[in-house]
Amino acid sequence: MARVDDYINAKKIACDTLKTQSFSEIAERSGFVEIEPGVVKIPFLNRNYRFNLSECEFTDEDDPQNEIPLQEQVLLLHYMQSGAPEKTGGQWIAYREIPGASFYFSAFVKRAIDPLKKVFGLNIEGLVKSAAFLGGKKISAGDAGFHFDVLPNAPIQLILWEADDEFAAEANILFDETIGAVLSPEDVAWLAGMLVYRLIALSKV
Repeated sequence: MARVDDYINAKKIACDTLKTQSFSEIAERSGFVEIEPGVVKIPFLNRNYRFNLSECEFTDEDDPQNEIPLQEQVLLLHYMQSGAPEKTGGQWIAYREIPGASFYFSAFVKRAIDPLKKVFGLNIEGLVKSAAFLGGKKISAGDAGFHFDVLPNAPIQLILWEADDEFAAEANILFDETIGAVLSPEDVAWLAGMLVYRLIALSKV
């Protein structure tokens, strides 16, 4: 497991790299709105962040006192670094189909698939409720399926089959076919987990 020092170092490396690039181009390829020179607004899950590149600083517009987790900061920086495609491809793939993802598959299952099944496998209504908070759009899949535009170039689909007397709950998480050009397999696993755990938190509101 990564230590806090690892995330601090990863954040510094990513910011140093971004500072060598045109900020307007960074904003354009990321799909974020540049609200003032060197500052973008980042809608992420049910929060609105601001990122100031010169200070390498994230702030939460909804709650300026909220300390944004380093994991989220690093993931968003990696996303801004990527040579993201101009538009998503429209075809959906499983995590295993992402190039290089096999090494991280067990971590992906632990961070995203298992919690999704455990919390919502007997609580479809809870998933429906929390998905609405995040702007999830219903899709025709499983007993409950939703499309989330988690980041402009990184949509995610969650599909859940409810447990019954005969079968345990099952779940699947799909990604746009271009996700490998947007985030590393490790970051994709983190992103999926962040979505699932935010849904879990919102189901308790």
